[in-house]
Amino acid sequence: MSGILAVLEQRGGVLHKMALEALAAAQQLGSELDLPVCATVLGGGGDALAGYKLDKVLVVENELLNEYTPDGYTLALKQLIAAQAPSFVLFPHTYQVRDFAPKLATAMGRVLVSDVIGHRVDNGTLVLVRQLFQGKINADIRFEGEPPYFASVQAGAFRADKLVAGSAPVEKFSVELSAAQIRTKPKELFRESQRAVDLTAADIIVSVGRGIKEADNIHIVQKLADAFGGELAASRPICDNGWLPMERQVGSSGQTVAPKMYVAVGISGAIQHLVGMKGSKTIVAINKDPEAPIFEVADYGIVGDLFEVVPALIEELNKAKG
Repeated sequence: MSGILAVLEQRGGVLHKMALEALAAAQQLGSELDLPVCATVLGGGGDALAGYKLDKVLVVENELLNEYTPDGYTLALKQLIAAQAPSFVLFPHTYQVRDFAPKLATAMGRVLVSDVIGHRVDNGTLVLVRQLFQGKINADIRFEGEPPYFASVQAGAFRADKLVAGSAPVEKFSVELSAAQIRTKPKELFRESQRAVDLTAADIIVSVGRGIKEADNIHIVQKLADAFGGELAASRPICDNGWLPMERQVGSSGQTVAPKMYVAVGISGAIQHLVGMKGSKTIVAINKDPEAPIFEVADYGIVGDLFEVVPALIEELNKAKG
């Protein structure tokens, strides 16, 4: 194959929301490196991938893969990779991938470059970018030795809406597994605590930071979010102070989001916050400090007092709605 294999996660035949981001990464790398791109899922869900521009979709089937186990997934993928001989194997950086991908890479005598946030092609060589020390340092990673090379991509690093549609043949790939090889027994699936809001699904997010000064002022930004028809979010200090629930936090210790528009109100732009929203399609920043780091990533910036700017924006938005 000597191409790119995207290993995508599904549950009950439904693709994980980060799976399509990893597929977008595979398509983009394939285009830039002039390599064929294939995708695979274990246990089902391959039909959902048939509508994208891919060389083929491989569905790995075996009754021992119906429930996830690190042993089963590792053994099955070793057989698939040996048969297909891809140069690069890409994963979404999900909880499940964090569990089995390092095991798989090690079993094949390779390393896994995890949580990739970006890339570039340097004289035909792929250079991956990942962050260290909670995003304080960006590291360039180059592969050495013989392929396959393994990497997982961070949520929001690649946009699913950039996927190229097409028609891909779906093929089944059988693997040999025995129950004796599966040393772990599946138990109840991990489920995140129920959230009142899923920021990752929002098209528009208005996020508030320390510039709001006190909890009683947050209603001002809530009105802006309502005027945009978006969700209200916050930087970590706001949630740490209990002014908004933790489920509305964006950043390295909160949710990672990639909406169509992200409006940062009174947020200076600490790297821990930027990590969580850098994948936004359009970023609008409102801050009275013209040197605030948030302006370095913003597509549009408004330098001014949020207590003057936000009410004016709300008024204009309401006028536009008639």
